[in-house]
Amino acid sequence: MSRIGRMPIAIPAGVTVDVAENNEVTVKGPKGTLTRVFAPSMSIEIEGAELTVKRPDDAKVNKALHGLTRSLIHNMIVGVTEGYSKVLEINGVGYRAMKKGKTLELHLGYSHDVIMEDPEGLETEVKDNTITVKGISKEKVGQYAAEIRAKRAPEPYKGKGIKYSDEVIRRKVGKTGKK
Repeated sequence: MSRIGRMPIAIPAGVTVDVAENNEVTVKGPKGTLTRVFAPSMSIEIEGAELTVKRPDDAKVNKALHGLTRSLIHNMIVGVTEGYSKVLEINGVGYRAMKKGKTLELHLGYSHDVIMEDPEGLETEVKDNTITVKGISKEKVGQYAAEIRAKRAPEPYKGKGIKYSDEVIRRKVGKTGKK
């Protein structure tokens, strides 16, 4: 059986989890509400302050969905209690970011400024050369951070560009002159 799938999920105080028909799970907490529809073959049961996910049989598809369903529900509960954040760093001469209302303005060495509008439910903060993306949905936070990084991915020679704070850029040696 799936090690992750069979682990029960503790529901903290102040969080309500509702399972509607068609496996639509709604999680409400202090930071907001998240809703997601899961595969109908999985059975999601709430017993007291614990939630368990069970699969009908050992078919390959159900094995794959078992751990996935449990992880997604756990991420929803963590999101409405603590929230998620990703930190990006900007490296390069003249590269900078500014926040104007709900828009993120990036100066990345192009002939034009890159302007990005914050998606619904997400918030960005700019301090010095770092951008912090915050929100309750792990999926949306990661996706928006990836979109920001894609505007100028780090290059391997000087390390210029936008990178995650915990990302390590493998550096390459440049050209050498003739002797």
